[in-house]
Amino acid sequence: MLLRSVGIDAETYPSALAFLGALPHLGKALAECVLTDVRMPELDATESLHRLKAHDFHRPVVVMTAHGDVSTAVRAMKAGAVDFIEKPFDDAALLSTISRALETTAAPETNKNTMEAAARLAALPPREREVLERLMAGKPNKAIARDLGLSPRTVEVHRAQLLARLEVGSLAEAVRLALQGDFKMLSG
Repeated sequence: MLLRSVGIDAETYPSALAFLGALPHLGKALAECVLTDVRMPELDATESLHRLKAHDFHRPVVVMTAHGDVSTAVRAMKAGAVDFIEKPFDDAALLSTISRALETTAAPETNKNTMEAAARLAALPPREREVLERLMAGKPNKAIARDLGLSPRTVEVHRAQLLARLEVGSLAEAVRLALQGDFKMLSG
């Protein structure tokens, strides 16, 4: 209903398998963007993405995730999702995420974007890199604090600083930037 209220045609399916089954029959009505949850009956988001690739589906996929599923959302992005959004989210955040995803069909990532992302990540101090790496693994602040011998409040400060340094407004945006800039190579 939200998407339709802003003029975006939307079709819902009871499961990923139902959507995959409908793909061959969609023809010109093929989805411009897919919004899915990390955890679904029958198939999770990562397996759905693998099957979409097998169907030669090259449209953006956005994954919704609960707070504890960040590492799963990262795996989904590595499997081809263009973005993820953490629950709970407000209408504006969801619409903004979908809008960005739709823009990716018009402007695919370039080498310049990858280089800019890598440069922003390289500017992170080592401690902020360690925090980002653990956030991407789905660890909560308390676990990161234990791993790094810090207080949870200090982890929160590092998290806020790394988001500011990367010029992003959310963990989802930081993860997207980290994947775009090949963060694993930088950190390890």
